[in-house]
Amino acid sequence: MTFNKYICFLVLAVIIATGCKKANIDVDTTGTETGTDGIKGDVYGIWAKGSVKRVVGDITVPEGKSLTIEEGVTVIMDTLAKPEFIVKGNLYAVGTPEFPVKITIEEGYRTAAKRFGKQWGGILAAPTCQELLLDNAIIEYGGSTTTEASASVKEGLYKAVAGENLPALWFINSKGKLVVTNCIFRNFQEDCTYIEGGSILFSNNKFYTTGLTGGEGINIKSGCIADVAFNLFYSTNTNALKLSNSGDRTPQAHVVAYNNTFMTTGWRRPTIKGGSVWLEASVYAEIYNNIFANTRFGIKHDTKKLEDARSAISNNLYYGYDQTTVNQFQPGADIIGGKNEIRGTKAGENDPKFVNYPLSTDMSSPDFDQSWDFRLQAGSPAIGAGINTFTRNWAGGIVINGTVYNSPAPSANIGAFGVK
Repeated sequence: MTFNKYICFLVLAVIIATGCKKANIDVDTTGTETGTDGIKGDVYGIWAKGSVKRVVGDITVPEGKSLTIEEGVTVIMDTLAKPEFIVKGNLYAVGTPEFPVKITIEEGYRTAAKRFGKQWGGILAAPTCQELLLDNAIIEYGGSTTTEASASVKEGLYKAVAGENLPALWFINSKGKLVVTNCIFRNFQEDCTYIEGGSILFSNNKFYTTGLTGGEGINIKSGCIADVAFNLFYSTNTNALKLSNSGDRTPQAHVVAYNNTFMTTGWRRPTIKGGSVWLEASVYAEIYNNIFANTRFGIKHDTKKLEDARSAISNNLYYGYDQTTVNQFQPGADIIGGKNEIRGTKAGENDPKFVNYPLSTDMSSPDFDQSWDFRLQAGSPAIGAGINTFTRNWAGGIVINGTVYNSPAPSANIGAFGVK
């Protein structure tokens, strides 16, 4: 090899090495695939598809950094350390239906005694988090109670005090973007989500077996512009949706909730707030095309802190297996009626005709059967009874990490799952 060729070879090698270093500078290398030591501290970069990550202490995505969790990654949270997953930068968890991202605990600890979690903290997005995406992810067995030693308390996140039961997901940046789609939230002590600001989309998710003594499926406060569509809420302890403008953030909370299926919600929280959908504090809420089956109450509001006068409710279907259930979702001082609603006065009226769900199922049971099928059979009164003339907040989409996530188009059928 001539001297000139040798010099050229060295220069090329340096360029290649430098390029590789630059391309991987954000890739987190802490921990191992087999989890001999486990992960804690700062995490960012890429967690490669199909890998297993064992988290043994609080983890943080630093401000200005991003963590991408690829399809099929299993994140195992240590049940002794009860880690919190703090996001100061951006988080993108992107699974597939066949290979979802899973944030969980060791399989042997997923027992009936731990059905309401408390085994790790939650995903807590700080005000500096600009983008958070959960797509085809399973989030389970968290919601531990904070102590003075908790990272969230020390850093002033969530409610920043000891003794709070953490939600599965907390997000607060009113200028940030949050998309949660095709996900499952289950086995949490209290709230699944607690959202205090942002451009928000929840679509095609399932929330079940959550809330030991309290807790909502989706809890929205001021600062949120949100679409909530095609979700299933089963036996949430309190409400499926708590929609509020409390917090005095800008913008005013505006939520369009449509084509959801609410099942047996609210019966395990026998107080004034336990129910299905709760409105308060001048929230601007639009609620269309939803099924309320065997739920406690229907759409309820705080008569002392009313919703925005522009709020609209129409084309929802109500079903009660027994007369007690039917009686308590009739419109009154605190139960709101709507337009073009399917709401009978006798037990068993307006059977939605689910493909596979025993309507006599104990309404106070939090247990969920994976074989249930909430699609509609022929002859269901929900078929063709929906409306599609309302305006979604995010019909044009929310762009996260370069991908556009659109609010799904409303269905002509009521409920989340359509016709078999």
